[in-house]
Amino acid sequence: MAVIPLGPASSGQRAFPIINYVLILANIVVFVFEVTHGQHIADCVTNAYVMVPADILSNTAHALLVAGCAFHEPIPVYGTLFTAMFLHANLIHLGGNMLYLWAFGGNVEARLGHLPYAIFYFLCGLAASAAQIAFSVYARQTDVPTLGASGAIAGVLGAFLIFFPGSKVRTVIFFGLVVLVRLAAFLVIGFFIVLQLVEAALEVEAVRHGQAQGSGVAFFAHIGGFVVGMLLAVIIRIASGSPTPASQAYRR
Repeated sequence: MAVIPLGPASSGQRAFPIINYVLILANIVVFVFEVTHGQHIADCVTNAYVMVPADILSNTAHALLVAGCAFHEPIPVYGTLFTAMFLHANLIHLGGNMLYLWAFGGNVEARLGHLPYAIFYFLCGLAASAAQIAFSVYARQTDVPTLGASGAIAGVLGAFLIFFPGSKVRTVIFFGLVVLVRLAAFLVIGFFIVLQLVEAALEVEAVRHGQAQGSGVAFFAHIGGFVVGMLLAVIIRIASGSPTPASQAYRR
């Protein structure tokens, strides 16, 4: 069964989510650039700007080099914590991430404001990288690169759950048939985070038993981003003293 959110079902206060659109466009532009310039350039860009935990921990350049590559790893290497957020492995990876960002990001931006939303997004992305780095140390896999926007987007989902807890989400469900339904946001987002927790637990067990891991998904990044997104949203709601009801969600 596949669950695909299309956005909040409620109508209400509208705002133009310029930052969210810019983030989506930037991710698409980077991916299109890689695809249209051939595999060599794609490998060149990815290897130069991907985040490698060992590099962050040692503050040294990694050895993922491509012959004749005109792109080089950022100096300092901590720059890859940001550049990796705009890289995706394939069209499915990109499409899934951008769909969730499209569905939920505009609402969170409307609640926070443009600049605060941008800061919030990158803070969640950094938290996601920190969580994945911590797991890589535990698993002794610090040489495994990480890329993608899903950690930051998971933070957006966490914030949406706090800001709009009673909202409904227009959702497409595939289970033999295609069904369009309205589900509670906590069910849609809850399904996502529970899946991440289960998969993360399985990875920990695999490491404990010395088994190789081949999922290729940064589940701990998703969890780290989600938790920090929720915590920041809780702090913001308490500080502002003006909780946002679900009826004010930005309609997609």
